[in-house]
Amino acid sequence: MMSTLALMRTDHVGSLLRPSALSEVRRCRDAGNCDADELRAAEDTAIAAAITMQEAVGLHVATDGEFRRLNFQDSFGSSVEGFAAGNGTLQAMEEAAEGSKPLRRFEKKPDRGGPVVMSHRAGLHSRLQMVRNTPLEEFTFLQQLATVTPKITLVGPDRIAQRVALESSTEIYADADELVADVVAIEGEMVGQLVEAGCRYIQIDAPGYTAYVDEPSLAAMAARGEDPEETLARSIHADNQLLDCFGDATSAIHLCRGNNRSMWHREGHYDAIAEQLFSSLGHERILLEYDSDRSGSFEPLRFVPKGKVVVLGLVSTKTPELETVEQLTRRIDEASRYLPLEQLALSPQCGFASSAIGNVISEVDQRRKLEVVVETAQAVWGDERAPEN
Repeated sequence: MMSTLALMRTDHVGSLLRPSALSEVRRCRDAGNCDADELRAAEDTAIAAAITMQEAVGLHVATDGEFRRLNFQDSFGSSVEGFAAGNGTLQAMEEAAEGSKPLRRFEKKPDRGGPVVMSHRAGLHSRLQMVRNTPLEEFTFLQQLATVTPKITLVGPDRIAQRVALESSTEIYADADELVADVVAIEGEMVGQLVEAGCRYIQIDAPGYTAYVDEPSLAAMAARGEDPEETLARSIHADNQLLDCFGDATSAIHLCRGNNRSMWHREGHYDAIAEQLFSSLGHERILLEYDSDRSGSFEPLRFVPKGKVVVLGLVSTKTPELETVEQLTRRIDEASRYLPLEQLALSPQCGFASSAIGNVISEVDQRRKLEVVVETAQAVWGDERAPEN
């Protein structure tokens, strides 16, 4: 029997556009002209407003918008010694985005091929060790304000392992198995503390899985001497090991193809890995990106077993064009040919701001897109009450 939380019909991936006032204070802090308390106060104010917005829209979950992070990987990078999360300031991120050259083909702007933030690999400077639990700190504040279910996101083991240039870290970790074992142990401790604090909905962000259907990514693995099939199996095993620490918390995992400044990083359909991935991952909810042709058809959903919910990411966070209830309803109907309607839910395809610079849309666009998620869910599944916090 699935929990009420696992059956939620509306969701969103986690990150929200940073308000300009918060970005200004962060730049002030980066320049050394504001202190940590001033930044914290600005974050608190912005998060409170974001929670109010999400609840007013009618979503069943609320996040803190990841406003205390520079990018989604900070859930691990800011908690662990030895792992470089990437650029340390908002200005550095903005300069990197402005100066980046497209890595992939262009589509109609602003959804264009290009580099995703923090996609480079780097060596480790020490063995990984947890020094704080950033997601726990985020949850503690979020829980105080949210009247709907507070949701916390963590970057997954596969993505962390893909960020490490293991060939230059062999003095620290002998092989990938040893590295991933430490990652799972650390994240398991983080999740366990979240559950103990009362967190009931935790999402693993796993954009790395689409590397196994993306030809340039597969070529890069081959050039490094990696076996993609072996790496994929290791990653699935690691994610399932992490689930042992979830207790009674609802588990979700999110797959995407890159999301930064309205650019994407990978392409490739789910078909090649769907049977192995969907049938093996133990998560109750699987959030899938389905907002463009890069995702392919809904046919791979036939491999999703009973007892799991697929959250269809049909609403684009990359473009300001607003989807309609009619369009979304038709697509949900198409998906239900391969997976029963009771095993489906709806969300945007990714976060609105996987990094602090955000996608090229407005806060008004963001709210309307969240509203159309709720409106469509009510039209398809009825006016369900949000699960109690």
